[in-house]
Amino acid sequence: MQMGVYMKTRIKFTKSGPLKFIGHLDVMRYFQKAFRRAELDVEYSQGFNPHQLMSFAAPLGVGLTSDGEYLDLQLKTSDEPKAMIDKINKAMAEGIQVVDFKVLSDESKNAMSMVSAADYMVSVKDGYEFMGMEEFKQKFQDFYNKESIVILKKSKKSEKDVDIKPSIYHIGFDREEFYKNIGQSFDKDKKSVADAYDNGVKVFMQVATGSSNNLKPELVMEAFCQYTGIEYNIFAYQVHRMEVYADLGTEENRSLIALDKMND
Repeated sequence: MQMGVYMKTRIKFTKSGPLKFIGHLDVMRYFQKAFRRAELDVEYSQGFNPHQLMSFAAPLGVGLTSDGEYLDLQLKTSDEPKAMIDKINKAMAEGIQVVDFKVLSDESKNAMSMVSAADYMVSVKDGYEFMGMEEFKQKFQDFYNKESIVILKKSKKSEKDVDIKPSIYHIGFDREEFYKNIGQSFDKDKKSVADAYDNGVKVFMQVATGSSNNLKPELVMEAFCQYTGIEYNIFAYQVHRMEVYADLGTEENRSLIALDKMND
């Protein structure tokens, strides 16, 4: 596939293993070097300090794993999607794997500007269990059923009480049932890079994500611990991002679509 001028492309990738401890800026540099090793025909900015024209949909926090990370990249030329995936993955280290590549229309908005929600799985790590799965499910459901979930949100300049309940769109305790409830397809054969724990204590949640409204799942777990009277330990939980969505609906009626389905 050869095209003139430049084309917009979207890359979906996973992040796991030791590379989950690499921060966003280092991930960006990692991709820049990988694209050079793969000899991609990348479009560069103009000026005295040209850089590759790329942007990430929603930077992932340090320590989190993911099945659904996205970056938009501008190219001058491109091969077919499978060839591009193979070419990029040959330049990758273990821990980051490209799983989808597509050319976008010229009118497509960049992923960063469209992000509105994300799905997460939060697992309790082995050795940190404070209750069994059945008790956890009941307590978390009671917590979610509250009319409001008010937390103290701190910033560099101030502290204020914020109700995060409107930003928690859905919860669940079984992956297949969770996807059914949120109206998304579930592929049993699709492998996940999420870390697995023997105790099986976990919760799935869909929360607001983006520049205007962004709720971290760690904040939800902290609020849950306060509700149950348990001391919050950030190291007790492994957060895994499953998917990122754009919202094609209205403020009153969300219509979420995964970023890799935007041009389908």
